[in-house]
Amino acid sequence: MSAARLLLLGPEAESLAARLEASGYGLAPGLQATGPGPDLVLLAAAEEGRIPELRRRFADVPILLGVAADSVEERVRCLSAGADDFWLPGLGASDLLMRLRLQLSLRRRGGQGSALLQVADLTLNPASRQVKRGQRTVALTAREYQLLLLLLERQGTVVSRDQILRQVWNDDRGMASNVIEVYVRYLRQKLEQGGERRLIHTIRGQGYCLSAGPPQLGGGG
Repeated sequence: MSAARLLLLGPEAESLAARLEASGYGLAPGLQATGPGPDLVLLAAAEEGRIPELRRRFADVPILLGVAADSVEERVRCLSAGADDFWLPGLGASDLLMRLRLQLSLRRRGGQGSALLQVADLTLNPASRQVKRGQRTVALTAREYQLLLLLLERQGTVVSRDQILRQVWNDDRGMASNVIEVYVRYLRQKLEQGGERRLIHTIRGQGYCLSAGPPQLGGGG
């Protein structure tokens, strides 16, 4: 499969060109170029006004808009402007790479991207990124969401720590050794906040499994 091509608009986005190429992405030419369009547009905050033009030219291509902070107000502004997701220029490359993978994965799945993922009374809508436990909406951070998405996509099977590192933390070996356990704990607290039963099970020495009941693999916790 050929590398996804990113269109970078604005100084903050363009400054990441070398880092993105090193991560395996290709760079699309500017808006004046002809030929195949980009697979995703990374937009600096100052370029927000270009979103209507980008939508006319590239239709369903995901657009990520730079924002100042991960807040409800900034998320609303981002989505109201017509972007698919936001990115934080000051946060570092790891979070951005995670968001790129998610948006490109949703685009590759096409119509399947809007299909609900569900285990028991837990549902996740990839199109709206809404998570619910029964009728209760569960608010997750970007990293918590990506971890839950991975576990839901592999539901009923064990997801190893190495798989989680590769897909959620971009194989960042420099992070704290217990960060996966910390985020699993965060997820459990939020998913079980209303007294609901446990869905994320620890498989000692192997990883984690998301299933409606205790997995039949031994070592559940």
